[in-house]
Amino acid sequence: MAEPNFTPGLEGVAATHSSISNIDGVAGLLSYRGFAIADLVAHSSFEEVALLLLDGVLPSAAGLGEFDRGLRTHRQVKYNVREIMKFMPVTGHPMDMLHCAVASLGMFYPQQELSDAERENTLHLDAMAMRIIARMPTIVAMWEQMRFGNDPIPPRPDLGHAANFLYMISGREPDPAFAKILDTCLILHAEHTINASTFSVLVTSSTLTNPYHVIGGAIGTLAGPLHGGANQKVIEMLEEIGSVQRVGAYLDERMANKDKIWGFGHRVYKTRDPRAAILKDTMEELASHGHLRHSRLFEIAIEMERQATERLGPKGIHANVDFYSGVLYHEMGIKADLFTPIFAMARSAGWLAHWREQLADNRIFRPTQVYTGEQSQHYVPVAERSRKNV
Repeated sequence: MAEPNFTPGLEGVAATHSSISNIDGVAGLLSYRGFAIADLVAHSSFEEVALLLLDGVLPSAAGLGEFDRGLRTHRQVKYNVREIMKFMPVTGHPMDMLHCAVASLGMFYPQQELSDAERENTLHLDAMAMRIIARMPTIVAMWEQMRFGNDPIPPRPDLGHAANFLYMISGREPDPAFAKILDTCLILHAEHTINASTFSVLVTSSTLTNPYHVIGGAIGTLAGPLHGGANQKVIEMLEEIGSVQRVGAYLDERMANKDKIWGFGHRVYKTRDPRAAILKDTMEELASHGHLRHSRLFEIAIEMERQATERLGPKGIHANVDFYSGVLYHEMGIKADLFTPIFAMARSAGWLAHWREQLADNRIFRPTQVYTGEQSQHYVPVAERSRKNV
């Protein structure tokens, strides 16, 4: 029997067809449903982008209005979910909390096995997806209050998706400039082809389980530091550097030891990550208008990219979206351990688009392996093994 082909990590192996997003890693381009990411950031909103990803077309004003109203209506979660969260250790990482809480939603908002007709019903699937997208920010914001001994702040239906989240984590009227920054970050993080967490979505969806299990599995995958945790690591790295003057020495040391430099490099992009370019421009524009302070970490980040680009740019290694999103969140006063949950809030739109696409033409994933273990071993009863070991 011929041995199957072996590709570690399935790198470069096409596992599905998709019309949701596309990357040109050489040119440094990213598009959602054929729309350039820069155009969506400039002219759209996260709410509209989420519906574009789910349905494949830009929505009408009426369709977007209905979806937005649904998001605002379904931000509340059952009190039972809050009761479960009360018993979680406050020292736990918010991603661990989010994984548990989202999985529990499936019990309080049960979605039974979908019939063939329901899997083809766009409105039904949109409604299921909308409820998950609406509730994930609420859960993250509830935890931000509860872990410090405060009651959760109820969501406000008069605020948009990004502004409401900022209100719920702080209790203060959201700065419109910060709400726009967060909306931009949510759009940029909403989808990115078949990465590790999205592949998890495909595999889990292919079993026809409910979408809460699907998203729970994706959250668990995103929690790993090699996937979603990089922007938190960026802040820790900048804190470790400590000053602009130490940037060069830090880079030299990391490169000499062949250590990872957080926020730089990408498995797909061979030039600058287009999302990083948008976020850097956003940072500089807001800083020039006084909306962001030129903090110590801000200055270190700017110098870090300049020197890292000089050293690593010729090798095709540039700043990625995690580098500047981490700095932006920090400048907005958001705690570093919330960065990856915010990533998950945004990516839920892309994950659910892939869930829908998988259901439309489903085949359960069942890859094979290359066996490297022992062959034809002779079994020895435990009593005989014990005598031989005396």
